[in-house]
Amino acid sequence: MLQRTPQTADARQVALRLLARRDHAVGELTRKLRERGFAAVDIASVITDFEREGWLSDQRFAESFVRARLERGQGPLRIRADLMQRGLNSELADQALEEACQEDSTLRERAEAARVKRFGPAQPADRRAWGQQARFLAQRGFPADTIRSLFD
Repeated sequence: MLQRTPQTADARQVALRLLARRDHAVGELTRKLRERGFAAVDIASVITDFEREGWLSDQRFAESFVRARLERGQGPLRIRADLMQRGLNSELADQALEEACQEDSTLRERAEAARVKRFGPAQPADRRAWGQQARFLAQRGFPADTIRSLFD
């Protein structure tokens, strides 16, 4: 165990307040503590303690993040990019996405639900409408082959 200092106790309190609001990835919590001016040794001590206590887990964060973003109608490409931005490694991000999106039909159904919610149930009437809907889904993070399958 690393040595505890008054600054470590302060970092611990800040980290607890952040985790009380929502789950964080290790990299995300580290960055936030660093931005608040805490020393690397204090941050490392807090992160180690929190992981040992089970209060901080990248795997748990990734699973809940993916579920929440899928429910919001976002696609796997965008979710993966957001996970990477929060400091998760690509293997963990891919694993969480793979578990949540085990079937392509589920992904297609989610893309269709996002399209219908935004544009209504009617298929695009012309090329312009098709392009508009396809761009919307691409920005949401759905793969091109999934988008094409909706309009075939």
